[in-house]
Amino acid sequence: MEFTKSEVDTLCEILRWRRDVRHFRPDPLDDALLARLRAAMALAPSVGNARPWRVMRVRDPARRAAIIRLFEQSNTQAAAAYDDATRAAYLQLKLAGLREAPEHLAVFTVADPAEGHGLGRQTMPETLAYSTVMAIHTLWLAARAENVGLGWVSILDPDAAHAVLEAPADWRFTAYLCLGHAEFSDDAPLLHRTGWQENHEADWIDR
Repeated sequence: MEFTKSEVDTLCEILRWRRDVRHFRPDPLDDALLARLRAAMALAPSVGNARPWRVMRVRDPARRAAIIRLFEQSNTQAAAAYDDATRAAYLQLKLAGLREAPEHLAVFTVADPAEGHGLGRQTMPETLAYSTVMAIHTLWLAARAENVGLGWVSILDPDAAHAVLEAPADWRFTAYLCLGHAEFSDDAPLLHRTGWQENHEADWIDR
């Protein structure tokens, strides 16, 4: 299949407008939309076609509250690692939309799935986790195309999150995602707008 120039341009716009969303509207996402996002995620590539990702839809208020407490504890610890000036700037950043986002998704990687029969991961077993991250990125782009925001909450103790969610022992915690309609649209990412970090294109080098 060949794509048109218009379709290529649309993909570039989706990539350009992807954001790590922290400000959400609380209105729920309908089931049909969630089904489309789930189907899109299933199209992601994976090492040996192992499909190692497992997604837990966190709906229980008590578990959500426990995750929020874990985030707040980890965020306080992270802030303490900075000098005074940087800490003040850090504490001004909104780094999670856990209280507002209508959907919480915990994503795990199965440690040694039978699927794929080990193909492609004998020398690099970490490719299982890479496959899960690629599935998350696929979900992220699909959500953006549906005008839905996604935020990755990385300031969490993975072992504590795993315990709160009572995940199976062979599931490794990979990501905690917030999903919902963004509260506002902005052409500047949060870290640009606050002066924390600009985008820098990585160099390609020749050998």
